[in-house]
Amino acid sequence: PTDRAVRTTMAPPSERPDALTLDEKWDRTIDLLLRRSVYGGLAGATAALLLFRKATSRAAVAAFGMGTGFGSAYTDASRQFSGTVPELPSAMDPTR
Repeated sequence: PTDRAVRTTMAPPSERPDALTLDEKWDRTIDLLLRRSVYGGLAGATAALLLFRKATSRAAVAAFGMGTGFGSAYTDASRQFSGTVPELPSAMDPTR
């Protein structure tokens, strides 16, 4: 009997089933969403502690930071899934 080395390399993305590729995209998206929301919330909370005295102002700034992180992650996830961020109607556009 001969010893066979176990290969741990993955197949290139073009040879993987679509389900695995989709799972990887979702994993990256969830990771990105959690990280950016937490980092945005921490940045907002830090700024709120330094700049504001009232609890409601601090909470609002921390929530804004978290929302900014969430929005940034949403935009990147939209690009990753080959979608585009929908265009919002403009009041200046006469065709709408």
